[in-house]
Amino acid sequence: MNRDNKLNVLGVFQEHGAIKEGHYKLPNGLHAATYVQPSVVLQYPNLTQKIASALSAKFPAKCDVVVSSAMGAVVIGQEVARQRKCRSIFFEKMGGVMGLHRHFRLKPGERVLVIEDILTTGRSTSEVVTLSAVYGAKIVGVAAIVDRSTAQLPLKVPVRALMTIPSKAVPPDMCDQCERRVPLMSPEDDRTVGGGGEK
Repeated sequence: MNRDNKLNVLGVFQEHGAIKEGHYKLPNGLHAATYVQPSVVLQYPNLTQKIASALSAKFPAKCDVVVSSAMGAVVIGQEVARQRKCRSIFFEKMGGVMGLHRHFRLKPGERVLVIEDILTTGRSTSEVVTLSAVYGAKIVGVAAIVDRSTAQLPLKVPVRALMTIPSKAVPPDMCDQCERRVPLMSPEDDRTVGGGGEK
C-alpha cells in the first residue's frame, strides 16, 4: 500500500473505517476480500478538500474539464474542479449505456482530467476515456483515490493514484470464499447479507 507524500490517505481511510476486510460483493458484481468505501471519508468536506488537492497535484498540467466516471466520484470530481477553477461533469449509465446526460457536453480540443474514486478493473473508466476521445477531447490522464487493481488496466492514458491496495476481485462462481460458504457481508454495518456459497 502506497502513501501520498503530502497526505496520509491510507491513515485517513483506516481511521474512518473506510477499508474493510471480509467477503464483499462490489458494486460491479465481483466478490473481494477487501472493500474500500471512499464515501465514508468524502462525507467530510475538509478531508475531501485535502484529497482533491492531492489528486489534482498528480496532474498539474492545465485542464478545461474534470470528468467523473461514475456517481461515486462526483463529489471528489466537483472539488477537484473547484480548486482548478474549471467545469465538472460526469458520465453515467442509463439503460445500461454509458454516456453524457443532463445536458453535459464536451467540446473538441478540451483537455479532460478523469477522476475516479476506485479503480478495480478499469473497464468503466476505459469507456469514459474512449467516449471523451470520441467527442474530440484530449485526455490529460486518470487520477484515482484508490487503485485496487491486480492486473494491467485497459487504459492507454497516464493513471496515477493516491494509494494502491491490490485486492483480487472475481466473479461469484470463481470466489474462494463462496466455495467455502463464507457469508457475504454488508459494507455498511458488517452484517451478513447472504448465505455465502450460493451459486
